[in-house]
Amino acid sequence: MVVVDDAVRTFGRGPTAVHALRGVSFGVRRGELLAVKGRSGAGKTTLLHLIGGLDRPDAGSIRIDGRDLAALSERERLQLRRETVGFVFQSFGLIPVLTAAENVGVPLRLSRTDRKVREERVALLLALVGLSGHAEQRPGELSGGQQQRVAVARALANRPALLIADEPTGQLDAETSLAVMELLHAVVRSEGVTALVATHDPGLLELADRVLELRDGRIVSGNG
Repeated sequence: MVVVDDAVRTFGRGPTAVHALRGVSFGVRRGELLAVKGRSGAGKTTLLHLIGGLDRPDAGSIRIDGRDLAALSERERLQLRRETVGFVFQSFGLIPVLTAAENVGVPLRLSRTDRKVREERVALLLALVGLSGHAEQRPGELSGGQQQRVAVARALANRPALLIADEPTGQLDAETSLAVMELLHAVVRSEGVTALVATHDPGLLELADRVLELRDGRIVSGNG
């Protein structure tokens, strides 16, 4: 599903340059839940941004479902993010004035999905993440764990082939983190999604099919 080949990404120039990725190569099998761990500054977020088409490598290549991201136009990259990749961020990223159901439905509106189909998909996803009874509540009326569940449901709205999650439990307490981790594991299996998750959380690392460790922009373990 994902092939990263000798990816390099550097920010800045000269002695103050930050070498975020230094020739990273690995693959992610279809249907696999791959966790990426490493200390702050190891290159995890940079790697996820490159794979999700939010940034471009300085060298090397990245292929998603057989498509070379470097060969895509900006419009095609936007289409890829809307149709093939779903994102879950640490900060949830929900729109405060919209209800949980409306937040989940945003990607479907952008893809101009028929209203009836959209409403059915939103209801199904809210049920999947255990929030059917909170559809009309706004983010400010939900707990952190509930907001992250809404974010997971929104990421799955357009049936992405690849789910990218950057520290999805970083703002949650231990008990809530475990619930969100188990949810991610369950939806990857039930929706048939390939998932790439950056995390420090031991619980999520245990649930992953494989763990890739980054250190100073290089893979030090798990590339097998």
